[in-house]
Amino acid sequence: MSSYPQYPLPQSHLQPPSPMYPVYPPVQQRPAEPLDYHRLTRTYATYRWWKPVMVGLIALGLYIGASIITTIIFMVAVIDDPALNQKFNEMALSPDTIDMSDPGIFAFTMISLILLLPTILIATRIMNVQKVGTLTSVTGKMRWGWLGKCMLVALSILTLSLALSFGVDTASGIPFEPDFAAPNMWLLLILTLLLVPFQATAEEYIFRGYLMQLLGSWLRHPAFAILIPVPFFMAGHMYDIYGQLDVGFFAIAAGWLAWRTGGLEAAIALHVVNNSVIFALGAIGLVDVSSSESNLPSLIASIITTLIFVAVVVWLANKNNIERRSTPPAPIVHQAPQYYWPQPQGWGPPPAQ
Repeated sequence: MSSYPQYPLPQSHLQPPSPMYPVYPPVQQRPAEPLDYHRLTRTYATYRWWKPVMVGLIALGLYIGASIITTIIFMVAVIDDPALNQKFNEMALSPDTIDMSDPGIFAFTMISLILLLPTILIATRIMNVQKVGTLTSVTGKMRWGWLGKCMLVALSILTLSLALSFGVDTASGIPFEPDFAAPNMWLLLILTLLLVPFQATAEEYIFRGYLMQLLGSWLRHPAFAILIPVPFFMAGHMYDIYGQLDVGFFAIAAGWLAWRTGGLEAAIALHVVNNSVIFALGAIGLVDVSSSESNLPSLIASIITTLIFVAVVVWLANKNNIERRSTPPAPIVHQAPQYYWPQPQGWGPPPAQ
């Protein structure tokens, strides 16, 4: 027999409690605000003003390491080719004399730029300041159908522009003479198809993706996010004044399209098609891809072509209802229990209702 004293159960446990109103009313989260593309970093609770800066520093460290490894691999690969080895040495001493008509130099330059893409994606994932997909668009992913439409628009407009340009040159007495027997033509065309799309995409993720969202996390107005990265983009292209103005106008148009269409697809399409066509024309001897000189007529033609592309893309975006702002998740409602039966600690749970 137990020596512990026996106490009767409380009277309240002998009968079910009466229904009571919830002690706590439902609590609803404040709805998140839809944001433009350049403000997407602000959609995450883990955001701190310094985190996007750390993303850039991590990406820079990763890029330097990857570039060193890539350079060593290329130097080992060309050690038995004195001519190509000499060109690499000249490129290292004078970057403005890069011979992009040489397949080895072309591949090395493209891969050096492509490395920007994985480094910025990995750095974003490491810092966990936002989902990696939000660097692409407001939907958090690549909108492949929209990208394809923008590619078709860019290819159509650029082809028409080049056809008119070559037609004017021919009428002016400048012969149209493609060289389908040019040295390394097929190799350069294959390298163009394989590498240039990734090179152009990598630059867009840096200048219209990371930098726009870095600035957009601090400054609300899109003009800051669109315009401030432009000088940095121009600094990476060693052209004369007409070429620099062309690059600057392209950067403004690409940044505006990223903001207006809610993602990088239109800017990537224009960049990929433009670079691919130029390098393809260089492979058949119609364009000197190593030249840093341009002229006023080429600048005007390029600006008009870009403006037409922007106008058509905006029209298509409106027609296809392309999302330009983020869609916040549905708010979470925290519902209190239907009944609440208070009891002293240690008395056990209340009886079933």
